[in-house]
Amino acid sequence: MNSNPTNTREPMRVWIGALAFLLPFLSLVTSFGVNLASFLFLVSALIFFKPCRDALVRHWPEVRWVVLAFLLHFLFMLACALLRGDKMNVVEKPVRTLLSVTVLAAVAASRAPRRALWWGASAGAVAALPFIAWQRFALHIERPGGFVNSITFGDLAMLLALLALAGAIDMRDRPRDALLAGAGALAGLAASVLSGTRGGWAALVLAALVLGRHLRRIDSRRGRALLAAGVAVLAAAWFTPALGVQERFAEGVHDARAWYEGGTVWTNVGTRLELWKGAAMLIREHPLLGMDFDACRARLAEFAQAGRLDPMVLELPHLHNDGLQALATGGVIGFAVWAATMLAPLRFFLRRLGRDGGDDARAPQFAVALGGALVVLGYIGFGLTEVIFWSMKGSLFYALMVFLLMGFCLNAKEKIG
Repeated sequence: MNSNPTNTREPMRVWIGALAFLLPFLSLVTSFGVNLASFLFLVSALIFFKPCRDALVRHWPEVRWVVLAFLLHFLFMLACALLRGDKMNVVEKPVRTLLSVTVLAAVAASRAPRRALWWGASAGAVAALPFIAWQRFALHIERPGGFVNSITFGDLAMLLALLALAGAIDMRDRPRDALLAGAGALAGLAASVLSGTRGGWAALVLAALVLGRHLRRIDSRRGRALLAAGVAVLAAAWFTPALGVQERFAEGVHDARAWYEGGTVWTNVGTRLELWKGAAMLIREHPLLGMDFDACRARLAEFAQAGRLDPMVLELPHLHNDGLQALATGGVIGFAVWAATMLAPLRFFLRRLGRDGGDDARAPQFAVALGGALVVLGYIGFGLTEVIFWSMKGSLFYALMVFLLMGFCLNAKEKIG
């Protein structure tokens, strides 16, 4: 009997690598891809329970704060549901995002190749572009969104572009792989532009800060050429009237000015500003623990009836800002718990960016840590004008990708993949 651990691990390595590919690849071109990947990762971790448990225990000192942040978020939401008498379905998202830790365990245990993730993100972005272009130009949908709303589609397309960019940096010495990753980065950027979402551009500004900080470490001509090509795509989108990018930005500035000067809310930006005004009123009333969202909506209706808010705010499903949503529904405590699920992973990735290999972008952890930081910063940017965590798809994609990239970071530290 062959008891070589490398041979016995190989089927698991191939399988988990396939799942790492499928998660980003199916995220935009199917309605079920993210949920399917979540389920398959969970089942896989149960099947390979012992090696997954051992991997998590081995790396616990490095990952404990991130895992505990997601656990604390779940416990807080559960406590709020029990104390307020909410429907228990409000804990579904925090449960499923917490269970996404099985992705980290599976990747670390199987030592799956990180190239699978880069290929999946790149291929997913390339596949998303013709899909959204068909909706925009053939079906004449002004704000296409695939199987989700246009904002979520545009945001996730931007994330795939940023992940493909990290992949291109990592695979610079593999010309064919780097070419696919470069194509994915540009395709994801173009798909985000075609969706018409503006939130993705806010995330791009945050991403640019990190990329600019580490630009000198990207010593590859291909990598720098790809960054230049990305800037060229954005510039072309800005100056192409048919895409309406410049028009939407000018419209946003006009809408904001109209709201401040006359209280006009019958615009996308005006409605958001009126919602944020209502959110501030809610937060002042219950600053410590907030209220459940049904109670928030009822209170907003009372404000509207009293003439303190425009009734238009009642037509939108949420507060269009992740931080304000967390403060209104969870108070300062809930906000701190939610913010920890962003800040703990960001700290994990930025620490590895800062110390890995000095100035060498070829160091094993650099590209993976860069990809992880870009995912977290992307969600922070998206959340400025949208509740990206409102949908199960948006929440799960974040948790799965964070734990996936953490797993690959740990593997890269051991010079694996």
